[in-house]
Amino acid sequence: MKTTALLAENERRKAALVVPYDPVAGVGCAGPRVLVRGQWLPQALLGDCPQFASLPPLEQRRKRVQHDFEYWCATCATVRDKLTGRPVPFMLNAPQRRVAAEMERQRLARQPVRLILLKARQWGGSTLVQMYMAWMQLVRHKGWNSLICGHKRQSARSIKGMYRLLLRHYPEELAGEPPLAFRNFEGSNTVQQLQGRDCLVIVGSAFSDDDVRGYSVAMAHLTEVAFWPHTPMHEPEDVMRAVNGTVGRVEDSVVVLESTANGVGQFFHTEWLRAEAGKSDKTPIFVPWHEIEIYRSPVRDADALWNVMDDYERSLWQGGLTLEMIQWYHDKRSEAASHAAMMAEFPTTATEAFVCSGCSVFDLAHLEALRRDCCQPLATGDVEAGHHSLRNVHFVCDAHGGLKVWHHPVPGDRYLAAVDIGGRSDKADYSVVAVLCVTDLRNRRPEVVAQWRGHIDHDLLAWKAAQIAEYYNHALLVVESNTLESHHATDDDGQFLLTMLHGAGVNLYRRDSRHAGFHTNSKSKRGIISNLIGCVRDLKYVERDHGAVDEMATYESQPNGGYAARRGHHDDILITRAIALWVAEVSPEHCNPRTHPITPADKQQLINPLYPSIWQPP
Repeated sequence: MKTTALLAENERRKAALVVPYDPVAGVGCAGPRVLVRGQWLPQALLGDCPQFASLPPLEQRRKRVQHDFEYWCATCATVRDKLTGRPVPFMLNAPQRRVAAEMERQRLARQPVRLILLKARQWGGSTLVQMYMAWMQLVRHKGWNSLICGHKRQSARSIKGMYRLLLRHYPEELAGEPPLAFRNFEGSNTVQQLQGRDCLVIVGSAFSDDDVRGYSVAMAHLTEVAFWPHTPMHEPEDVMRAVNGTVGRVEDSVVVLESTANGVGQFFHTEWLRAEAGKSDKTPIFVPWHEIEIYRSPVRDADALWNVMDDYERSLWQGGLTLEMIQWYHDKRSEAASHAAMMAEFPTTATEAFVCSGCSVFDLAHLEALRRDCCQPLATGDVEAGHHSLRNVHFVCDAHGGLKVWHHPVPGDRYLAAVDIGGRSDKADYSVVAVLCVTDLRNRRPEVVAQWRGHIDHDLLAWKAAQIAEYYNHALLVVESNTLESHHATDDDGQFLLTMLHGAGVNLYRRDSRHAGFHTNSKSKRGIISNLIGCVRDLKYVERDHGAVDEMATYESQPNGGYAARRGHHDDILITRAIALWVAEVSPEHCNPRTHPITPADKQQLINPLYPSIWQPP
């Protein structure tokens, strides 16, 4: 791009960012406004007080602060300047004005105020939320209790420290009697009573939902929610359930969840996705780094900057950012160990924030591309045959069945069925049987055509998997055998089950001449996951199930170099893909139809008296 055109476009963009803002005059403030004697006043103020213009100045001020949050911030609220640390009037910056406008839109529509706020760093999101709640308590309502809950009690206390600064500098002529101050409520140092307003400010912790219960709360500020702990005793959902139970859906009630990102799959990420999909009561707001005015640097040489910009930085320009923003970003990147680390701290998009801030194994952009082929199954039901038999296997539709079918078997096509064995109880890992079409792997991508998922006894799972494989043209059945091989004979003798299936004529995968099944250990797991990462990245297979992509999004690298699902999530569907694609890609000869001969040792085990009626040959 020519320098002249580049600079001209940059000046146009900079000019578009300059928006007049004067909260005292009401210029650039949120909500419908009416011009009265040189000031843009809230329409709601004039509706409530038609004689406003004839009131004495102090009465005008008292009336206006009840309806004009931004005016109250500029004239009554004091905060510490982030650069100097000095107390200064609270003048909302651009991101704060955008968030305040949404809060005011909901309030003026007589709706409960509900937000989920995904933040970049250092723009004052927590400050804004706390000041909005303070405005409700100091100006609009008495007895309007609030909760501040952080991932640690200390983080909530630091937010309450903002409130103390506000009270110390609050205008005396508006404070009333008695003087505004906090005092311990009933001897508790975590519950403070605001004198003169009969309001409680409760400081809680995500480690206990007991902080919420027992009080009537009208407002809740839930901060750094992405870092709330997941433990057997405490879950973020427990705190959220307690908040929802005590904060009524009434006018001027407030619930705000806010946090920087901390990877995908945890509670905050799930709530964000629900809000984005319109399935939550909360409005999602993301504040990217480039909206924050302090993240801009003078451009020393436009030509030089343009020539060193990489594809990502060029995409920022294409997205409408100014050269000053990109100059700051370019310089700041030199401090980060990697671009991913930079994006984690200073995300440009919400997706970037979540993906780069965690330890995700799979790139979310690759997962989004994989998800494009996901769809609802053609049919839901199950396969049926005789008891412990492979005769006359057929599909039966059932809306409550565990088998999802995207494509029924096609004569002549070859299939591979991978099995990940879970537990029996409802709280255990799921068992999964995934079927992939593996016909003509040189010219066609493997494609997921069916999947069964549920909790079931292992002997019944073995026959379920065998019948599904038989239904799909005598598919190669690859069983992840760790669970079976680790069980003792008194618990379904796993090796016997594998041998039994082999003897029943199942096209069973053997990893060597002695062992049936695929054994996952630290070495083989790294291999199959690395192969799956490549398959996802290069779209080497067709995924149909959204659940598989969801599991990949919550799959993480561990400090010891291993892989695991994020706490509270599963990886059973993912493992079936990893095993199936490994066998199909690394050992394609296994995908050919074949039946192994039964050895004398197999026959000896098949007459085990513990299982007299389990085997029925096809």
